[in-house]
Amino acid sequence: MNMKKVLSSIMITGLLSTALVGCGGQNAADIGSKNEAIAAKNLTVEQIIEEAKKEGQVVSVGMPDSWANWKGTWEDINKLYGLEHTDTDMSSSEEIAKFEAEKNNPTADIGDVGWSFGPVAEEKGVTIKYKTSYWDQIPDWAKDDDGDWMLGYTGSLAIMTNKKLIKNPPKSFQDILEGDYKVSIGTAEGTQTQNTILAAAFAFGGDETNIQPGIDFFAELAKQGRLLPNNNDLANIENGEVAVTFLWDFNALNYRDIIDKDRFDVCIPMDASVRTGYTTIINKYAPHPHAAMLAREYILSDEGQINLAIGYAKPIRSDVVLPAEIQAKLLPEEQYKSVKNIEDRKAWEETSKTLNQLWQEQVLVHIN
Repeated sequence: MNMKKVLSSIMITGLLSTALVGCGGQNAADIGSKNEAIAAKNLTVEQIIEEAKKEGQVVSVGMPDSWANWKGTWEDINKLYGLEHTDTDMSSSEEIAKFEAEKNNPTADIGDVGWSFGPVAEEKGVTIKYKTSYWDQIPDWAKDDDGDWMLGYTGSLAIMTNKKLIKNPPKSFQDILEGDYKVSIGTAEGTQTQNTILAAAFAFGGDETNIQPGIDFFAELAKQGRLLPNNNDLANIENGEVAVTFLWDFNALNYRDIIDKDRFDVCIPMDASVRTGYTTIINKYAPHPHAAMLAREYILSDEGQINLAIGYAKPIRSDVVLPAEIQAKLLPEEQYKSVKNIEDRKAWEETSKTLNQLWQEQVLVHIN
């Protein structure tokens, strides 16, 4: 290429870059600085409400209607504050990637990611700090020191079985290993599936630092032609395509009741399960930052916590009293004897980073 063409190419690239920034009127640094300044003002809840109403809408990712009764939360926020809402469902890693990729022309305000992804979002610099007025009611383990992330609810891994397809529903990972039916699971990039692998590791002697027993469990199912990856969403379960799958208890119970309460068995695995939580992250480049802050505020309120429990999730605030009819919809407490908390968060964060590659190399390689 001659020099004239090089110079022309440089000029065109520069003009395109300028045009792209000009379309949004701001660049990422300006947007991020503005939103960080808003968060640093320590506005009262009343001031946040006032500004959020001016913004008029809140755009979420990974917070669909069918998950933990987000539908009820968004309906309440609309009714109380007049905020319109839209959501795009995606995995935790996809949410963070979206925040980062769209920072010059952002679309999303707030996301809901797995506990181990909160620190990842903070490290990547895509969050702003907002503690909410309920900060003191949140356990220390469930929040970042500065409010970059804070859990709203927890869930425990459960087995969901279609009783019309499987006469004797499995009650453990060992039962599943000894079965002859197909097992569905979600994407390995998602928190739900990653914790399923961890639970399987716990069941067969592994832990946060040794995920191999969990990988081996699913590799064996794949070798037997019994594993169906990326196949456990509500539509596939409702259509009867899923015989056995792993879901958070709140998802499994919700799906069961939406479709047919008598058609499905939901249980906590007897040999091992994992309890973890989900945290909101507010996009540093949010086009509606006050609306995002208000959404987190409402999620942590008594009403917001009860809304999540209506969706079968366990509220993070232990001081919230659940109505008896909501408590009665949850699984009996004795089923949770096998549930383990993630004791070594740092180790699990590091292990999580390797899971997708291990899944590709040692499990999916056996899928025909």
